Amino acid sequence: MKQEVIELDGAIGGGQVLRSALSLSMVTGRALHIKNIRAKRSRPGLLRQHLTAVLAAAQVCDAKVQGAELGSQSVSFEPGPIRGGDFSFAIGTAGSCTLVLQTLLPALLLAPEASRVRISGGTHNSMAPPSDFLQLAWLPQMRRMGAKVELQLLRHGFVPAGGGEVEAFIQPSTLVPLHLLERGALLTQHACALVAGIASNVAERELDRVAKRLEMAEDELQCVALDQECGPGNVLLLEYAFEHVTEVFSAFGQATLRAEKVADGAINQAVDWLSAGAAVAEHLADQLLLPMALAGGGSFTTPRMTEHLQSNIAVIERFLPMTIDCQEDGPNRLKVECKRSTQ
Repeated sequence: MKQEVIELDGAIGGGQVLRSALSLSMVTGRALHIKNIRAKRSRPGLLRQHLTAVLAAAQVCDAKVQGAELGSQSVSFEPGPIRGGDFSFAIGTAGSCTLVLQTLLPALLLAPEASRVRISGGTHNSMAPPSDFLQLAWLPQMRRMGAKVELQLLRHGFVPAGGGEVEAFIQPSTLVPLHLLERGALLTQHACALVAGIASNVAERELDRVAKRLEMAEDELQCVALDQECGPGNVLLLEYAFEHVTEVFSAFGQATLRAEKVADGAINQAVDWLSAGAAVAEHLADQLLLPMALAGGGSFTTPRMTEHLQSNIAVIERFLPMTIDCQEDGPNRLKVECKRSTQ
């Protein structure tokens, strides 16, 4: 008897709806049909990084796929058994390596053997978490949940050139629930400005802005000049390590933006989270929810509901017998709790 196909309307969100649905289809073995992919975005349908995620997911679980082409707004995905092994995927643009990796990781944790995954494309992209975010913020929480994953940045890749590369090593793992309600005491704070093929005074101006607005000391500021072949590119990274969580905020240089404005982009994100008193900021909230659901439970606090969080909840509840409750927990603090459905 043929299993019911999960029907999703991608118009409820952006590319994350597709990525979460692919992850859950692989893990549950349930077939997926998604329409209106990224329908409300300026360039709807599959861009190169979304297409790579679909094709990579298909390779990991030997899926039957229809609609896997650039610009497609409809994809059918019928997964087979998950396999581990050695994988290599090239996005071909500055599309995000990290988002492709996050699509595959839940399935590869369930593979019968270890995996090595190399992905080339963009590693530092304004529309996606940079590799530093995965290494410093997301993967430590995944390891607390039991995931055995190591990630290396082999080469930086900025917009528009791309050319970056990451490599992940993944051991079969069983996820356990995680409860992340408080961030604990501040341990360290650090700002790093990366430049590649751009004048170093851009990084210096960004760090000056950080020092003034966030009152960071000189030894908490770092300027890194990469090989200019990686550029042109510039990113400012703010890292806050607390007892229970590390957060990373980023902002990316653009030809039309002054260095101070770039810095303000990252600083404003950090100030918003620091003042809220919630454990995790909005991007980490999005990316912890699906692993928590696969672990059978978990909870966190975050400043507010976002489109990504809302659409991710909708997708997860279609695939898994989980209920995700969101309750205000004081001003600027939302408690999100993931638990098994009682129905």
